[in-house]
Amino acid sequence: MNHALTTAFAGFGTGLSLIVAIGAQNAFVLRQGVRRDAVLAVVGICALSDAVLIALGVGGVGAVVVTWPGALRAVGIVGGVFLLCYGALAARRVFGPGAGGLDAEGEAAGSRRRAVLTCLAMTWLNPHVYLDTVFLLGSLAADRGPLRWTFGLGAAFASLCWFAALGFGARLLGRYLARPGAWRVLDGLVAVTMLALGATLVAGS
Repeated sequence: MNHALTTAFAGFGTGLSLIVAIGAQNAFVLRQGVRRDAVLAVVGICALSDAVLIALGVGGVGAVVVTWPGALRAVGIVGGVFLLCYGALAARRVFGPGAGGLDAEGEAAGSRRRAVLTCLAMTWLNPHVYLDTVFLLGSLAADRGPLRWTFGLGAAFASLCWFAALGFGARLLGRYLARPGAWRVLDGLVAVTMLALGATLVAGS
C-alpha cells in the first residue's frame, strides 16, 4: 500500500513539473480565469484531455505513434499556425485603440462556444502536449511495472489540481487587472507566449 502511494505521489510530482511552465494552454486558462469566462468548461477540457492522453501513454500508444512521425509533424504545423494567429489577435488587443480593463462578469454567453473550441484546438493541436503526456509520462510509467496505472493516475490528478487552481484562482487577480494598463500586460504575456511557441512549432516541423 505504501509503495502504491509513493508511486502515485511520484506521478503527481512528475505530472505537475511538466505542466506548470507557462505555455499556450496555461496562458489561455489564465486569461479565461481572469475574465471568468467559461472557466469550468475550459478547466474540464484541459484536465480531461490530459487524463485521456496520459492513459494512452500508460497504455503504450506512444510506441505506436512513433512509427508515424509524419502525423506528429502535421499536427505541429497546424498547431503552430493556430498559435501564431491567436498570438497576433492578442497583440492586436495590446496595441489596438480603446482597450478597456477587465470585465469582471466575463463575456456574453455566445463566447462560451468560442472559448471551448479554442481550448480544444490549443490542447489537441499542440505537439508538446503529446510529448509530455503520451511519450514522456508514458515511458516513465512503464518503468513502474504493475503500478504504472497508479503513476498515471497521480499525474492525471496533478493536471486536474493545476488547471483548477489556475482557472478558478485567477479570478483573485481581477481587481488588479481592472485597469486597462494591467490588462494590456496580461494580453502582452499571452501574445509573446503564443507567438514564440507558434514560431517554434512551425520551424521545428
